[in-house]
Amino acid sequence: MKIYGIVAIVFALTMLGILVGSVVSTSIPAWTQTQVRLDVTVPDDETPNYRSLVNDSLVAAFPQAERDRAALRRFTGILSNGAQFWLRDELQASGAAPGSTVSIWLPVSDPFEQLYEGVISPSTPENRRPLNDQQIADFQSLQQQDRIRSVFDWGLITNADSRFPELAGLKGGLIGSAFLMLVCLCVSVPVGVGAAVYLEEFAPKNKFTDFIEINVNNLAAVPSIVFGLLGLALFLGFLGMPRSAPLVGGLVLAIMTLPTIIITTRAALKAVPPSIREAARGIGASEMQVIAQHVLPLALPGILTGVIIGLAQAIGETAPLLLIGMNAFVTSAPTSMLEASTTLPTQIYIWFDSPERGFVARTSAAICVLLIVLSVMNLFAIVLRRRFERRW
Repeated sequence: MKIYGIVAIVFALTMLGILVGSVVSTSIPAWTQTQVRLDVTVPDDETPNYRSLVNDSLVAAFPQAERDRAALRRFTGILSNGAQFWLRDELQASGAAPGSTVSIWLPVSDPFEQLYEGVISPSTPENRRPLNDQQIADFQSLQQQDRIRSVFDWGLITNADSRFPELAGLKGGLIGSAFLMLVCLCVSVPVGVGAAVYLEEFAPKNKFTDFIEINVNNLAAVPSIVFGLLGLALFLGFLGMPRSAPLVGGLVLAIMTLPTIIITTRAALKAVPPSIREAARGIGASEMQVIAQHVLPLALPGILTGVIIGLAQAIGETAPLLLIGMNAFVTSAPTSMLEASTTLPTQIYIWFDSPERGFVARTSAAICVLLIVLSVMNLFAIVLRRRFERRW
């Protein structure tokens, strides 16, 4: 049995290592951004046309583009579609005087980023890659001029979603998940702990309470998509609440998390020795004082652990959120719980379903971020348990 246990642990750790390793290795390109340097003359106009400014800078770098419109279009395709907005922000942040020339690093489009990172190989036949030989030659000429670099992509965290992989970020999903967890926490914890305390300490033992206990245990095993159907019918259909809002998603996940919190809280309450209750009653404490001042503080480690594990399970759910519309394409981070939003799991689903090749790495990077969040929550649960744990 000892050998069997060791083999089982080694097998589980090996599979976990393969899973995490494959996700991390696939996500590596998403953590960097490929940029091209252009020398830009700061315009005198207060409201310049930044697209024209980008084109003028390309013509300055490639004089042949001024005489050949096809070449200009080809060179323009090297830059991301958001380069003009990136240029606007960089010029405003630089504070350069009008008429001066500054070097600005602008993001390249996804195919050229794939080329620079080695995902697209120039040796591949031309009809099997998105870039032709001339486009690759143009990009290589920029490399020879030291105009190409790769930097850490903070936009993966600070940008909202975009249809262009090189500009897409997780800000909307992170803020949406935070709103979602706040609603879930504020609803599920008071209701779940209160229900557990009543069932364990005050409820009479009869057929009705047995019926409730059976249903609570059954609800803990119900597929999460069923709770999504409940939220769709109750919150959206009957109550008319806003679709895709974190408030609705939080309520759905709160209902889904309730059985877990109730079960773990009851187990924590049962773990408190009966002698604690008897001693408190013996010195004249009321039943409410026994529960509030003696039993609950001693059961707190188990309760907190159950709550955090329940929330960690909720933050990784996708199916119930898809049914209430939280897979919408949202290009800005929400500022309230009633605005349309996405979450980390639904953002992963959206990117995985996108046809652009650059979203493959972005999807893996989003999974890494979600795994980090879940690991932090579980680590927090372990720390709380060890901090408040009492041994009898």
